[in-house]
Amino acid sequence: MTKLNPKYWQNRYETNDIAWDTGTITTPIKEYIDQIEDKSIKILIPGCGNGYEFEYLINKGFNNSFVVDYAQAPIDNLKKRMPNFNPNQLIVSDFFEHEGSYDLIIEQTFFCALNPELRAKYVQKMLSLLSPKGRLIGLFFQFPLTEVGPPFGGSKDEYLKLFSDYFDIKILETAYNSIKPRHGNELFFIFTKK
Repeated sequence: MTKLNPKYWQNRYETNDIAWDTGTITTPIKEYIDQIEDKSIKILIPGCGNGYEFEYLINKGFNNSFVVDYAQAPIDNLKKRMPNFNPNQLIVSDFFEHEGSYDLIIEQTFFCALNPELRAKYVQKMLSLLSPKGRLIGLFFQFPLTEVGPPFGGSKDEYLKLFSDYFDIKILETAYNSIKPRHGNELFFIFTKK
């Protein structure tokens, strides 16, 4: 299996080998953000890539938003698009070493990019980063888990087994509003910390 370290991800961005990058926020995440009324909540986007969700949040007035990514290149891309923004909210770090407390964490193609052996660790890290009534929302891929990736797939049953001991599963359903290339292959979810 490929070693998914910062050098690997940096190279993917430098060579523009980022087929997952849609160039904009995807519809399911956008529509979720659009219904949030409290713009003071603290938000994290792990494995943010080029950070279109972050850019959208900031433009909508969610100024207490943060991103973290393993690689420098996508953070630099975000800084170029948003040169006047606070660089302290753009964090280059290993997600598993990141500390903080967030009301909302947005999952967008980060989970599927991790080595599947790290999935249980991901669940525990999300628990540690979420405030007592915090929410984890976003999209998981639903296609068979393979040895080759990223992206690595998974199933609704697998996600229920991973998360249900620690989170209340509010929604975990096939996204009705996925972008065309991902139609039928994404599960939209809302989990609240138990």
